[in-house]
Amino acid sequence: MTSGEREITGPVDLCLADGRLNPGAVGWSRTPLHRANLRGWGRTKRWEYWCVTTPTHLIALTVGDLDYFRVHAVHFLAYGGYEIERTDVVPPVGGAARLPETIAGAPLSHAAAGATPDALQRDTDVVVGPERPTGGRVRIEIRREEAGTRLRARCVTPERQPLEADLLVARPEGHETMSVVVPWSPRWFQYTSKHVALPATGQVRVGRDVYAFGDDAWGTLDHGRGRWPRRVGWNWGAAAGRCGGRTVGLQLGGKWTIGTGATENALCVDGRVTKIDQELDWQYSTADFLAPWTVRTPGSDQVDLVFTPFHDRRARTEIGLFANRTDQCFGHYSGRVRTDYGEYVVVDNLLGWAEDVYMRW
Repeated sequence: MTSGEREITGPVDLCLADGRLNPGAVGWSRTPLHRANLRGWGRTKRWEYWCVTTPTHLIALTVGDLDYFRVHAVHFLAYGGYEIERTDVVPPVGGAARLPETIAGAPLSHAAAGATPDALQRDTDVVVGPERPTGGRVRIEIRREEAGTRLRARCVTPERQPLEADLLVARPEGHETMSVVVPWSPRWFQYTSKHVALPATGQVRVGRDVYAFGDDAWGTLDHGRGRWPRRVGWNWGAAAGRCGGRTVGLQLGGKWTIGTGATENALCVDGRVTKIDQELDWQYSTADFLAPWTVRTPGSDQVDLVFTPFHDRRARTEIGLFANRTDQCFGHYSGRVRTDYGEYVVVDNLLGWAEDVYMRW
C-alpha cells in the first residue's frame, strides 16, 4: 500500500517570494529536498532536536530559534538514576547562531535543494554557546563530517560537574528519512524532517563517569522550519532498534496535523521508509502518563502498538506570552507494523518515547 500524499522527488523552496507557503512544496519526500527560505518575524520557528538512545542511557540536544528568543538545551538521562537538564534561554541577538535553511550538519548526500558544496560547508554547521560554558550556559555543536553528523555538547551540572558529549551519528548509504510539509494555511505551515534508526557512536562524560554509545545506540533527528499559530498541541513518538534481525524505526505523530491533509507518520524498516497517510489513534491517560499508551491506525492493522513508559520528563514553563507543558515519556514499544510491501514486522520492546505537548508561543 502506498501513501495517498504527493511524493516530492526534486528540490523545492518552502516559500514563495512573499513568504507564503509555496503550493508546490506541499507533500513528502524520502530524503530532505526542501529549502526553508522563511521570511518574516514573530511566528517563525526553527529547530534541530537530536536524541541518541542506548538501552541504559540517552542524551538529547536542542537548538531552537523561536524568534522572540532562542533555546539551547542538553538533557541526559541514565535510566532509573541520574537525570540532568540544562536549558539556556538566549535573546535573539548576541552570540546565538541562525539556523540554516537545510538540515544542520547534514552530509552532502542528505542536504537539500541543490545547495553548492561551498555553501553547505559554510551554512550547515551550527555552533551555539560559549566554548567553556559556566552556570546555566550550554555549548552545542552540530557539524557535517564525511561519515555523518558530529554532535558535541558541554555544560555544568547543578552539582557543578562538567558534562561533555561527543557523538557521531552515521548516515548509512541509501537510508531513507521522512520529510513533509504540514499546511494549516498559506500563512501558517510547518516543514518537518524526521530521521530515525541512525546508528551512533561516542560517549558522554559526567564528572568522572563515562557513558558509552556503541553498537546499540541510535540517533533520531527532528528538524523543523515553519510559521506557527500561537497555540498548538501535539503527540510525537519515535523509537529505534533491532527486532528479529531487522532494524526498525518508528516515527509517529498526532493532533497537530488533523485537518491538514498531511501526516508525519512513517515506518523505517532496514532503511526503507513506509509513509502512513492516516492519522493515528493515540490513547493514554493524562492523569497518569506512566500508564501504558496505545497507538494504532484506525480501521487498519498497519500500526498496532502498546507503549509502556518507565520515565516521564515533565516540563512546565510560563514566561510572558510563552507557555509550555510537556510530558515526554521514555519507554518501550511492542506490537506489530506493516510495511508498503504488506510485510508484518514484529516490534518487541523497542526503546523510544511518546510525548504529549501543549505550546503557546
